[in-house]
Amino acid sequence: MLTINERLQIPLREFEFDFVRSGGPGGQNVNKVATKAVMKWDITNTQSLPDSVKKRFCSTFARRIGQDGMFTITSQRFRDRGRNVADCLSKLRALVLEVAVPPKPRRKTKPTKASKIRRMKGKKQQSEKKQRRRPPGVE
Repeated sequence: MLTINERLQIPLREFEFDFVRSGGPGGQNVNKVATKAVMKWDITNTQSLPDSVKKRFCSTFARRIGQDGMFTITSQRFRDRGRNVADCLSKLRALVLEVAVPPKPRRKTKPTKASKIRRMKGKKQQSEKKQRRRPPGVE
């Protein structure tokens, strides 16, 4: 069970893991052992997340979701499978935590009177500066 927070948990049976050969240093085992973990998760059919969280997750990470609705994460930081699987799960946990809290709605605000005055004063100064650069006597 992958525990995101006290309300969100995802059972491990929803994940599919594949292992492929990893890049980088590995000594004599580099060409024989497949340690890179590729985790796929069917985000479109999961029942573990509420619809609001699922919708935010899909819109935020749409580039990482394939045509078949599978969300993919890879890890090759470590030289053994178990640690790479744990790294994939921790990456997913961080991504779900990022979208678990709904965004705070923006409240419309009006500029203050002082900020309007400052803006107009700046515009007036800029205009006067440009006026002084013109050649004299044309008007």
